[in-house]
Amino acid sequence: APAQTGKASTSLQASELDQEIGAVAPLGFFDPLGYITDEETFVRYRAVERKHGRIAMMAMLGTFVHNNKWTFDGYLSPSSNLKFSDIDSGIGGLFQVPIAGLAQIIGVCALVELAWWPASQLDGDYGVRVGDWNNWDEEPARELRQKNAELNNGRAAMM
Repeated sequence: APAQTGKASTSLQASELDQEIGAVAPLGFFDPLGYITDEETFVRYRAVERKHGRIAMMAMLGTFVHNNKWTFDGYLSPSSNLKFSDIDSGIGGLFQVPIAGLAQIIGVCALVELAWWPASQLDGDYGVRVGDWNNWDEEPARELRQKNAELNNGRAAMM
């Protein structure tokens, strides 16, 4: 009979990921469907989660601002005599923005996505530092706390 040889496994164990950023109580590392099979997949999915969370947090901020009727003074489109306060809340307001304005919004988003904060930079740290508020070199514990807070706030916003 041929000799049985053990098969080498490159899969990650959940216990290995319990210490990663984002693995917080009460669930710890949470992958109920078993999508995370190796470290490369984990890093990519975490980067996608971070980016979607950031977008969702900005969307929630926009919702809070607009639904509370906080508006900018002045004109959104002077040539159309359209003020910021004339835009309706909700999805209907999107269709009141002139096409040139929507093109500008999409252009800025493309610039951010492709050049300023590229999706290929999976660690999510774009070097933005705000004085002592996120001086992670001197306070590594603060880095862990702030990155966990960012992931958890992003998860809440995505819900």
